[in-house]
Amino acid sequence: MLEGKVALITGASRGLGRALALAYAKEGAKLAMAARSEGSLGPVAEEAEATGAEVLAVTADVASEADVARLVEAAVERFGKIDVLVNNAGLLGPRVKIEEYPEDEWRRVIDANLTAPFLLSKAAIPHMPEGASIVNVVSGVSVEGRAEWGAYSVSKFGVEGLTQILAAELRDRGIRANAVDPGSMRTEMRAAAYPEEDPQTRITPEENTAVFLYLASDESRDVTGQRFKAQEFQR
Repeated sequence: MLEGKVALITGASRGLGRALALAYAKEGAKLAMAARSEGSLGPVAEEAEATGAEVLAVTADVASEADVARLVEAAVERFGKIDVLVNNAGLLGPRVKIEEYPEDEWRRVIDANLTAPFLLSKAAIPHMPEGASIVNVVSGVSVEGRAEWGAYSVSKFGVEGLTQILAAELRDRGIRANAVDPGSMRTEMRAAAYPEEDPQTRITPEENTAVFLYLASDESRDVTGQRFKAQEFQR
């Protein structure tokens, strides 16, 4: 499905990012994988390589312009292009009311969840050929503000807007941009947000990759500016 494609995935060391990296690798994509921790990224890169995929693992803080430039430059130097950009990396931040929200945490979450997709898209677009795809990960709280979701919700609202702007600006170049709400999954972030919840009641990220594979493939070549709910996706 993804033979010959080069995919850059952020937040690839765990959760949904790890699941997508392995799913893309199994479908024949070449991978540029990024995460903040080399210790957690390395084992995932090895798993992906075990499928036969060509893998570049880069430790980077994607909220840093310098790190993003280094990441994209390394991917292009290794693979020559970027066909798929998955902006997955993100932070939950504190679950408190706005009046109690620490300013430094606010800025950290906004940078990780919104500034990073902006920086990555900006850096990657010049190296994306016609038919390329940007996939931005959003959330149920990016279309409905809820109490005590603070900067996470606000940042994801911003990613919804960024996706629409990218779709409009890149349509004539044949590059598409879409947003995906993965829904609730059995991840560390979900457990932190809902500590009282039984994680076994949620699907695993590995069970939730179908729409991401579709948006990375040529099957979705004419689909742009759309918002998908991953767990409701049907071809």
